[in-house]
Amino acid sequence: MITADRLDAQLPAMSEPQLRQTVQLLMTQLRHKTALVDKLTHEMAVLKRLKFAQKSEAFNAEQKSLIDETLDTDLAALAAEIEVHQPTKPAAEDKQQPKRQLLPAHLPRVEIHHEPEDTTCGCGRAMKRMSQDVAEKLDYQPGVFTVQRHIRGKWVCGCCERLVQAPVPAHVIDKGIPTTGLLAQVLVAKYLDHLPLYRQEAIFERAGLAIARSTLAQWVGECGVQLQPLVDALVAEMRKHNVLHADETPVAMLKPANLRDGKTHKAYLWSYCTTSFNPMRAVVFDFAESRGGQHVREFLGLPGDEHNLGWKGKLVTDDFSGYKACFELGVTEAGCMAHARRKFHELWANHGSQVGEQALKFFVKLYEVEREVKQLKPNERKAIRQDRSKPIVDALHQWLMQHRQKVPDGSATAKAIDYSLKRWKALVRFIDDGDLPIDNNWVENQIRPISIGRKNWLFAGSLRAGKRAAAVMSLVHSARLNGHEPHAYLKDVLERLPTQPARRVGELLPHLWQPSRSA
Repeated sequence: MITADRLDAQLPAMSEPQLRQTVQLLMTQLRHKTALVDKLTHEMAVLKRLKFAQKSEAFNAEQKSLIDETLDTDLAALAAEIEVHQPTKPAAEDKQQPKRQLLPAHLPRVEIHHEPEDTTCGCGRAMKRMSQDVAEKLDYQPGVFTVQRHIRGKWVCGCCERLVQAPVPAHVIDKGIPTTGLLAQVLVAKYLDHLPLYRQEAIFERAGLAIARSTLAQWVGECGVQLQPLVDALVAEMRKHNVLHADETPVAMLKPANLRDGKTHKAYLWSYCTTSFNPMRAVVFDFAESRGGQHVREFLGLPGDEHNLGWKGKLVTDDFSGYKACFELGVTEAGCMAHARRKFHELWANHGSQVGEQALKFFVKLYEVEREVKQLKPNERKAIRQDRSKPIVDALHQWLMQHRQKVPDGSATAKAIDYSLKRWKALVRFIDDGDLPIDNNWVENQIRPISIGRKNWLFAGSLRAGKRAAAVMSLVHSARLNGHEPHAYLKDVLERLPTQPARRVGELLPHLWQPSRSA
């Protein structure tokens, strides 16, 4: 994309054909942005109609609260995106804008002074402090509100009438009253602790200041837009690794068309993460309206093109058919031994099957080896697996073949055996690759905490709300995997993001993040 700075630098040296080509490219960019703004504007109009139309009686009070906060959050996110993509700034409206209410006087104040680094005028004389500007921002520590008073002194030179003042610090929400600590609190509470905004509203009221959930929703929407480039960078970083886990779990989603009858639609939260062997600890959640395999292929950049070949590594999954198309496009399938074991465990637990009990003994031996090699280097892990695990899987394969001939087709035992035999090559691939895990349990453990909050953060969701939830959860859960306190991580990232150069946004990724001195 051509930027204004780049165009100003190159324009004088362009020939006439180059100028025509540049104009055509700019027109294409303008049409694209105009179309995008029109799309976002239409989406906003639909959401406003849903918000202000008569609500269905099919919902109880709690469900209506979730719907309202989702709509408010989506509207704020759309407004932020439209502002970014708007080709020209809209003309200022004549109508009087409502004035922001002052923060309550009873809240404790903390003064933060911002003064110019140099108060000596160019003429050599010392400048005098003539006045100051004060901006108040609302901060929050669990149970306690405080107000930060940002004081920016004005310094003037008596002879030159030159005025100097420290610049306004950049903020993730321009001219907003919340500090990054308060914003991080709202996001972590909603997407990690599974507290809907209407519950946070009540918590804040007990702390001494009632913040309307519509205001909280606006903050969440604007932060979601600001954090998305960081999530995109995390996805790009994850695709650089050769082994990934993948899994999916259903979540309830309310489509606008179903708003009146209250029926929910089964959407899915897809999860991708690096392995427990990989020093780069990351998990990325991707919200989609269905369980179709196209969502996996889209995430992995498949089938690829001349500019992007797509991801071609080894994907550890269960046997869900949605992944199969990836294996036809250059991705290598790695099976999950835990799923194979589970079939025999069900035989033994539900029916007392001796075949199930005997099969479990093979799996016990395999997992004993895995516990011993867990902390070793890949080449050492591979050598021990080939020495000790390979004889076990060879014996298991022979045992499965023999017992399959003894059991009737269609029986529970036959189905358990067939599950392993049909997937045998993928199941034992870990033997010859020290980077591969034996099963998919690592990603399943990352999904498990998500199930606690399904009703609270996605029930009333639109597709946009689901994408936003997945993005924020990707960051906070990746921070947790890397041993960071999620609130401290998110607070520091929101503090630095407005001034972080795009080329260095990777420094804020959870596995690379180093707290700033002020964090």
